[in-house]
Amino acid sequence: MSRYTLSRRSFGAALAGVVGLVALGACAEESTSAAGSSAATAGSGLFDATQVHDIEFAFAEADYDTMIDAYLDSSDKKWIEATVTVDGTRFEKAGLRLKGNSSLRGLTKAGATASTESNNRGGPGGSISSDNPQDLPWLVRLDKYVDGQALGGYTEFVVRSNNSDSALNEAVALELLGVAGLATQKSVSTRLSVNGGDDVLRLIIENPADKWDADNFSGAGILYKAEANGDYSYRGDDAASYTDIFDQETDSDNVDFAPLAAFLKFINESTDAVFGADLGEHLDTAAFATYLAFQELIKNSDDIDGPGNNSYLRYTTDKDQFTVVAWDHNLAFGGMGGGGGNRGGGGNPPEGGARPSGAAAPGGQQNQNQGQRQGGGGMGGKSNILVTRFNADKTFKAAYEKALTDLKAGLYTSGKAAEILQTRAAVLTAKASDLVSAETITSESDSIKQNFA
Repeated sequence: MSRYTLSRRSFGAALAGVVGLVALGACAEESTSAAGSSAATAGSGLFDATQVHDIEFAFAEADYDTMIDAYLDSSDKKWIEATVTVDGTRFEKAGLRLKGNSSLRGLTKAGATASTESNNRGGPGGSISSDNPQDLPWLVRLDKYVDGQALGGYTEFVVRSNNSDSALNEAVALELLGVAGLATQKSVSTRLSVNGGDDVLRLIIENPADKWDADNFSGAGILYKAEANGDYSYRGDDAASYTDIFDQETDSDNVDFAPLAAFLKFINESTDAVFGADLGEHLDTAAFATYLAFQELIKNSDDIDGPGNNSYLRYTTDKDQFTVVAWDHNLAFGGMGGGGGNRGGGGNPPEGGARPSGAAAPGGQQNQNQGQRQGGGGMGGKSNILVTRFNADKTFKAAYEKALTDLKAGLYTSGKAAEILQTRAAVLTAKASDLVSAETITSESDSIKQNFA
């Protein structure tokens, strides 16, 4: 028997949380904690965004070469041991591994480079080579080989792939995400050096795992990360069918894909009527409407239905309900290139996600106006059946449109976005002008600011 039960709550009750969208700055259906929705600049210690932090990696070249070979041969992301120094505090036997999927597609061995312009990803400058470890995306775990090793309660962080010289687009997007009342990741600018090499400007962010989950959600639950090569199709009740398309990021000692399988079964196999009436039992629909509107507002083409399938699903046990969590914003504001956003097109349901009789057809809404998503995927992306069916439902579509209007007023018209941008840019100008020129900071700030009109 399927885990989910299609008990029929009244239609109005099921959608109460959608139509009554919360005010900006509050948490959608109280899914996130105050810590999760606070401004990133309010952080301290490692994530004090008023500072440009100093980070140094030191590791054996032979270990690094072996790690690169393993990834190029089989896509395995092997850990290596390193000494990591953060703002003068030294951590011996920390762990480093490559982080990302589409961001690593252009990776080449030492002595060669490859442009990543085709997928708008990679390290600073648009190329990614193992010759330049300071430019690679990294996952850092201070406690990988030493139990309890941490800095201010943080045991891990992510070194992001910059898509601009300043990385202001992602930093601003992440802070705005928190202002919108959604779970976000704190971020700070850093000067990173590897094995005594030159400093480069890199953005680091929180890694969504156990600590992040506890800080952002109340109550027990499970955090799943969608893999870039996966989709939201239902593949049966066998947990093994999902291990290659989702990773369980929290409570990894107790692997449980049953809630995820039940959710995917519902969104793929329920009829339109049941989907519309009962989705609120399975998903925080208010948060999802806000999530979709936010991604549209910041013109991020690489979100849940973009080429990287970028999303997390957080299952809250006592509610028996999922929340979509945003991830990967280095293409925010059109990736600093003016693209992204305003995506139309129907797209087909993902492989394995065939629709039942009465389910929404791809591109169910016709003649969409600018800024209204149909869920057909971003540039070079893929369709996502949850997005497609959500936007094909008139009530959910109305909730999305209201969220878009409210977010624009609360983030852009209010001047909040401009204030955040100015603050983050001022930190770089004052404390990292040797890494990125004032002219570049101004130019990239102006490009971002054009989106606030």
